[in-house]
Amino acid sequence: MWVKIPFIAAIVTVLLCGGARAETPADACGPQALRVSRTIRVGGPVHVGLKTYPQTLDLKDHEVVLTFDDGPAPTTARVLAALETQCAKATFFLIGRNAAAMPALARREIADGDTVGSHSYNHPILPSLPLDKAVANIDAGVAAVKKATGGKASKFFRFPGFADSPALLAALDKKGMPVFGADLWASDWNVMTPREELDLLMGRLRRAHGGIVLLHDTKKETADMLPAFLAALKAEGFHIVALAPGAALPALKPAPAGWKSETEETLRKMGIHGPKGAAQKIDVPLQEQRDPAGKM
Repeated sequence: MWVKIPFIAAIVTVLLCGGARAETPADACGPQALRVSRTIRVGGPVHVGLKTYPQTLDLKDHEVVLTFDDGPAPTTARVLAALETQCAKATFFLIGRNAAAMPALARREIADGDTVGSHSYNHPILPSLPLDKAVANIDAGVAAVKKATGGKASKFFRFPGFADSPALLAALDKKGMPVFGADLWASDWNVMTPREELDLLMGRLRRAHGGIVLLHDTKKETADMLPAFLAALKAEGFHIVALAPGAALPALKPAPAGWKSETEETLRKMGIHGPKGAAQKIDVPLQEQRDPAGKM
């Protein structure tokens, strides 16, 4: 028996270890996968993203944070599949009523290891509302996303259109909600082919050497473009940084000299002038299609 016991134990060990390796998602991606290079944990009241704020996350050269707004939508499933193929992770800022309409996709984002934050309940330009109604819209969005994810959403928040106000920022600071802008826009709200979007985004990344990238998982062209984009990131030596909730403020990097927010000028060109102007409300239509994630 003393001969058989070590032999059996060795076989069990090999089987267990082999099974663990076979179930590791990274192994399924192959050696050319993009993967995640590191994770930054973000906690406390903080506002990051150079398009809006004078500081951003302390990313290294050629580090990229992928973020997606306005989902879930039917195209979200294709975005998740592209990320999964590359073992890459992203942060999704969900509109509350879309999360309520498609909770299976919100749960799939969590199951895939992505981070989920909120993006208001129905995407109004929040400074155009009375403060109490704006905060109520944020809270309703947070509650809907929390319910859709089974309580596993983060406190991360992104303002619709990046349109904030000092009073709204103060309200979110009191709630301990990190606010995310972006360093780079894919500008996928404009009409472009997937190839045009890829060329535009890669050109911006090459010039900036990385940063927090804004995309929209609701856009078919973005979903079409994403596999080629992830492959291009890998080919050009970019590294994916994931975001996750944390207990402390992250390391920050100040804006370069001469920095100026692009958000206010962009909103002005769209005819959105803040609470004292004739600000329009941008309301993203509800994704009315059936949630496909339950079948996947």
